[in-house]
Amino acid sequence: MELIPNLPEDVARECLLRSSYKQFPVIASVCRGWNREVSLSEFFHLRKASGHSQELLIMSQARVDTDREPGSGKNFASPEYRVAVLESGSGLWTELPPIPGQSNGLPLYCKLVSIGSDLIVLGGLDPVTWQASDSVFVFSFLNSKWRAGATMPGVKRLFFGCATDSDRTVLVAGGHDEEKQALTSSIVYDLAEDRWTFLPDMSRERDECKAIFHAGKFHVIGGYATEEQGQFSKSAESFDMSTWLWCPVKEEFLDGGETISTPIYATTGEDGGLFACWRGDVMVLRNDTWQKVSQIPADVYSVAYVAVRPGKLIVIGNGKASAGYGGATVGYICDLSSYRWVKLETHVGHVQAGCFLEV
Repeated sequence: MELIPNLPEDVARECLLRSSYKQFPVIASVCRGWNREVSLSEFFHLRKASGHSQELLIMSQARVDTDREPGSGKNFASPEYRVAVLESGSGLWTELPPIPGQSNGLPLYCKLVSIGSDLIVLGGLDPVTWQASDSVFVFSFLNSKWRAGATMPGVKRLFFGCATDSDRTVLVAGGHDEEKQALTSSIVYDLAEDRWTFLPDMSRERDECKAIFHAGKFHVIGGYATEEQGQFSKSAESFDMSTWLWCPVKEEFLDGGETISTPIYATTGEDGGLFACWRGDVMVLRNDTWQKVSQIPADVYSVAYVAVRPGKLIVIGNGKASAGYGGATVGYICDLSSYRWVKLETHVGHVQAGCFLEV
């Protein structure tokens, strides 16, 4: 069956490749041929290769009540978080539909990661009961619908490290349980099979750790043990997906003086470079040494998310006024050839987490 009657297949496919991601649900509903075409991973590879893909910054952002009176107590109540989407090419902001059954918004402190055309929301705190959640929700940009994923196994955890291999798996490690005991356990989620598997334990407890998938390994960085509350470690350990083993701990992975938090990391697929935003600086790992390459603009009070794209670093954070959840989100793009910063147009509302998705 022809994709478009009386048009060569390559021309018809080019028409579909040029469509906006917002049209995917409509395209998929037209006929089986179109549905099959836009469901193929090759379709998204072709969109990227031909320059027709769209880059989306996705954030867990507080919804601000614009009708509240200045100085009212509502400013300090627990806000309702929603999924906000920034189209980096056009600068347009949109909001995803709410998760069915989650009328009070996203879980607080949930993690966001992406695989292909799917957004995955993991864990967090129930915004009403403040109980830890083991929930997994998946939003498909192909059909614009949410679905529930298999819940995270084992103890319910908070403030864990989380990263994806961008292919089919999400990896989770550390954090703390409902008794505030730091964890060594780690698990992996296969999105295609909707199945969790336990990984071997890490060698150390790591609460409030950060994680990133880099150079074929799942790196878990910093954090602290139960008895070292708030005393962040400079060490890191890495899980090798090819051997299914944890590598030896790197004791001084982080340089510098006293560690009062763990940096926010980002990596690029071009040369495997690893970037970190830490204590107001942008650092890059070169020859096993962290080097400062730039300073984060002063109006970024706290960094929520960092992404590296070809030739640029994207930093999303909160301004100082965001302590009451109603302050402005602050975003910048840094040109990695000149380290010149350009400010993004952003929306009001505190940001807790983010991820990057290209469709």
